[in-house]
Amino acid sequence: MIIRDIQVGEISLPLARPFKTALRTVEHVDDIVVRVVADTGEVGYGEAPPTAVITGDTKGSVACAIREFIRPNLIGMDVEDLDGIMKRLHSCILKNTSAKAAVDMAIYDLWAKRWGAPLYKLLGGARTSFRTDITISVNPIDEMVADALDAVSRGYDILKIKVGKDGTGDVERIAAIREAVGPDVQLRVDANQGWTPKQSVAIISAMEDRNLNIELVEQPVKAHDIAGMQFVTSRVYTPILADESVFSPADAIDIIQKGAADLINIKLMKTGGIHQALKICDVAELYGVECMIGCMLESKLSVSAAAHLCCGRSVITKADLDGPSLCSVDPFTGGPVFEEALVTMSEAPGVGLSAIPCEHWS
Repeated sequence: MIIRDIQVGEISLPLARPFKTALRTVEHVDDIVVRVVADTGEVGYGEAPPTAVITGDTKGSVACAIREFIRPNLIGMDVEDLDGIMKRLHSCILKNTSAKAAVDMAIYDLWAKRWGAPLYKLLGGARTSFRTDITISVNPIDEMVADALDAVSRGYDILKIKVGKDGTGDVERIAAIREAVGPDVQLRVDANQGWTPKQSVAIISAMEDRNLNIELVEQPVKAHDIAGMQFVTSRVYTPILADESVFSPADAIDIIQKGAADLINIKLMKTGGIHQALKICDVAELYGVECMIGCMLESKLSVSAAAHLCCGRSVITKADLDGPSLCSVDPFTGGPVFEEALVTMSEAPGVGLSAIPCEHWS
């Protein structure tokens, strides 16, 4: 199975409600999509969201990286030469992790189709389904409480609460949500780099003192402030999850060895795709550290690839793959079945999607 072409397109899907974090507000999923065409006529699909505030990638930079650098280097390669393809993919241009991720997942889609198996089985086959959390955007407290109750009514028992804008005022947000949803719903707190190290310790300690029973706190401090995150992790009982601080296997090793976090959040758009994400899984497993699989604002296309990785590796014990649930429409055919909190794998070869809502490929 030889790579004959790599094509780029765009998709735009409205969100059910604005997505708000300490870093940005978004109302649409406007992403680059990729189609890798083999000489057999088989096609693999991938997707990249332009998340400039986190990865530095824009729609223009993603499309350019694929067309001008990645495509010329991969055309003519055999899909079975997965290791060789990935070496070229990651050496032909520095950074540009979202562009690499889109092509990587399309290649893995083709590779699994070549062997006639669903991708998750080829990645390890650890499970066939999992439960994901859903994000509660940062808003006035009464609105966040209403959104949390709505999510629980739809079957979600894990909520990821966005905070990071109001310092110690964020404790009141979490307290109000905990009181509303009761003790049986798991709460994850995501500060999106919004606090200083000292603020983080004060805020997390306050939540602990009030017995708010927080499962974890994600990326409380700036991504580059590894010493600051180590300061926080060593001074609170609540587990700290490293997100924006971890793009590569080397980052994961550094974070783990320095005791800067208790958990690692893997996102394909940070790692540059499944190939590097698997290496982070291996690192985490060696050190006995559990991982979460997360996503940016992505559609079902790339979230499905992440779902396959989640079901492939047992070291991934938590999922934050709510992208499809945040969209107001689902124009895709096939792939994993997203039923609110429950995600179940299909047995279709590859990632499993058979129809992509993109009319113009180039």
